Amino acid sequence: MSRKWFAFLPNLISLARLVLVPVSVDMIASRRWPEALAIFLIAGVSDALDGWVARRFDLRSELGAYLDAVADKALLICDYITLAIVGVLPMGLALLVVSRDVMIIGAVMLAWLLDRPMEIRPHWISKANTFAQIGFVAMVLAMLSFGWAGAAWFTLGQWIVAALTLGSLAAYFRRWVTHMTA
Repeated sequence: MSRKWFAFLPNLISLARLVLVPVSVDMIASRRWPEALAIFLIAGVSDALDGWVARRFDLRSELGAYLDAVADKALLICDYITLAIVGVLPMGLALLVVSRDVMIIGAVMLAWLLDRPMEIRPHWISKANTFAQIGFVAMVLAMLSFGWAGAAWFTLGQWIVAALTLGSLAAYFRRWVTHMTA
């Protein structure tokens, strides 16, 4: 493999993860829980792999950063919405997860349109939020795949995801307001 193609490897891994999104949606919509869990886990491993390859071989790129973020968000948003549509998750939780991302993107675009572009840096609560959102979907899919009962952790997981999603949105909103009024 030439160096040119090797340099694009992390981006190819991210693109492959993006291709898994409709497969994941189809597995959830078809209620094929073990397959949905397997796809979700493969996507998670590929996320770790593309990051490791990019850092280890110094193959980081702006395109790669965008592809990685888009692939991650597409998978989470689509899985939350699909799990809500099939009645596994409350629609309100799915809408909260989606709304947070839409509001952040909207605020960044508005700042750009007002000629006040801002750099997006992950906040600690945003990282905790992403971890909780991913962990919750993985646990829900595992619960459905293996027939685990889990009413207590399921309710707790929803509250944790909701609280961290709102906290993350508040942190970004505060950062945006500070940036726009500076």
